[in-house]
Amino acid sequence: MDGDGRTSDVQAELDSVEAELELVELQIAELLEKQSELTAHKKTLLQQLDQPPSSSADKSCGPEPAMTQQELQQYDGTDFPWSKEVAQQLKDSFHLSTFRALQLRAINLSLSGRDVFLVMPTGRGKSLCYQLPAVCSQGFTLVISPLVSLMEDQIMYLTSINVSAVMLCASSSKEHTKTVMAGMTDPNAPFKLVYVTPEKIAKSKLFVSRLEKAYKAKLLSRIAVDEVHCCSQWGHDFRPDYKLLGILKRQFPKVPLLGLTATATSNVLQDCKEILCVPQPITIVASFNRTNLNYQVLIKESNVDASISEIASLIKNRYKDQSGIVYVFSQKDAESVSSELQKRDILAYPYHANMEPEHKSRIHRKWSGNKIKVVVATVAFGMGIDKSDVRFVIHHTLSKSIENYYQESGRAGRDDRPADCIVYFGFSDIFRISTMVVMENVGQKKLQQMVDYCQNVDRCRRSLMAVHFDEVWDNEGCNHMCDTCRCAKDFSTVDITQHARQLVQVLEVAASQDEKLTPLKLLERWMGKCPAKQRALIHTTTLCRAQAEAVIVRLLLQGYLREDFSFTPYTTIFYMKLGRRAPLLKNTNHTLSMKMVTQSAGVEAKEGKRSGHSAGDAPKSKKVKTHLP
Repeated sequence: MDGDGRTSDVQAELDSVEAELELVELQIAELLEKQSELTAHKKTLLQQLDQPPSSSADKSCGPEPAMTQQELQQYDGTDFPWSKEVAQQLKDSFHLSTFRALQLRAINLSLSGRDVFLVMPTGRGKSLCYQLPAVCSQGFTLVISPLVSLMEDQIMYLTSINVSAVMLCASSSKEHTKTVMAGMTDPNAPFKLVYVTPEKIAKSKLFVSRLEKAYKAKLLSRIAVDEVHCCSQWGHDFRPDYKLLGILKRQFPKVPLLGLTATATSNVLQDCKEILCVPQPITIVASFNRTNLNYQVLIKESNVDASISEIASLIKNRYKDQSGIVYVFSQKDAESVSSELQKRDILAYPYHANMEPEHKSRIHRKWSGNKIKVVVATVAFGMGIDKSDVRFVIHHTLSKSIENYYQESGRAGRDDRPADCIVYFGFSDIFRISTMVVMENVGQKKLQQMVDYCQNVDRCRRSLMAVHFDEVWDNEGCNHMCDTCRCAKDFSTVDITQHARQLVQVLEVAASQDEKLTPLKLLERWMGKCPAKQRALIHTTTLCRAQAEAVIVRLLLQGYLREDFSFTPYTTIFYMKLGRRAPLLKNTNHTLSMKMVTQSAGVEAKEGKRSGHSAGDAPKSKKVKTHLP
């Protein structure tokens, strides 16, 4: 058989495999939908039997060889030797009357000396699970935290309720460091919690030596590793120094360890157990769902000034005099966006890692005290910020993963009142972030999942999150607190097969001329913004820019297009190429479709109008020009 014949056979087999893959993907989608229906039906049947349905909001999972589920439930009780003091300190020190779900279980397990991994949504009180045991224990609890802003936030809160806590970081003075070090081996030391970054454990032999002395004196009562997912390279926010924390359990084997996170899959948790040398912790997992948060995606204007004006209008009208965060992608963005918001009479200040520590602390304190209403921040302001009355979290640029987004948006509504989590989804932002995460483990995969979250209007926003947290999702749990559930009637399915074939043609013509196309060049050429000679070789689109952008993104997500990176000494360039599924479009029977928005679910949000609801409630829809999401 000649070369052309072999190529033809391979191509035929490839087409067959691609068609089979497409069928499998359709079956997976159907099964997920069926799973949701069956879960809802099960819930209804259990209610008819007057039995409480089993809920992922109250479960413990993971390998627990030494403890049955019934034994675990005993730790929800109040008949332990420390129970009276726990109840008293809850009331007197923390000014709380009751525990939230799973808090008491985690506290009792920790006080009993067990190693515990706690996965609990942002705003559900993870910090109390080591702060309260610290107050009820001899000596002090060591808390490892990834960010200075997080530690400062906790210290401010604990100081306000007269719980003594200290922190050590790079900016700590010699006098302060000396005082803390001395207190760690003093039975009469006033502080109950010592906060440090992982770098302190990894790089300060003096500090570890002091920990050893405290351990021998039985003054190191507990180790809390906050944001424990940072240990794993497969987590969304890997920190190299976290990988060195295994020394703590090796050096202090009798000290119970508590690992806490809002975002970790079972694979990430398994990785963390191995890294921290904790082979059989009790793993407690609460549901990821925050019922008071309203999730929404808005299309970002390509014009920078227009996009800032839209955000400003939203803050000045819908969120007038309310506290919030605007997340941006870079330090430069934090400076420029805050400056532009200030020009529009919004009291907004930047927060990023490159600022002077004192300046960051001052902004943090003013924002916490409501002297500043809006912080424009990078992820340096991300984890653990505990301000209860944040009514909105706006992402000026999409996050690089769903886990990041869940963590950042979770700063909103920690008082359980309605709050809004809004992402501005911009075409160019996708490729800007892609070039930044290209060298990260599964960075591209995680980014594509986030892009799918933004563009997908087929499924509930929460159901797309649930997939990442290994949770079975019943769409009824959303209660129309996301734009896709609230505006399901506003979407219709449109055939985009011919649009896809046109894009393939544009790339084929460019390849024949040894030309590489960036996403922007591909878009402009498809829209006819190119020399007449090139325009004569292709079919240009009649779609508007927003529609054309949406089609390109959909084809990228589905594998008809793919990324191709070029590295220079100064930058990384993203080019578009034909994907593994592009040959399927040669088949005349092959069709593609996607849902498009016939009404804008976010018009009121964009106009900055209230619908009569508080922050987090559903904005009403208005008839507007048809466009793709």
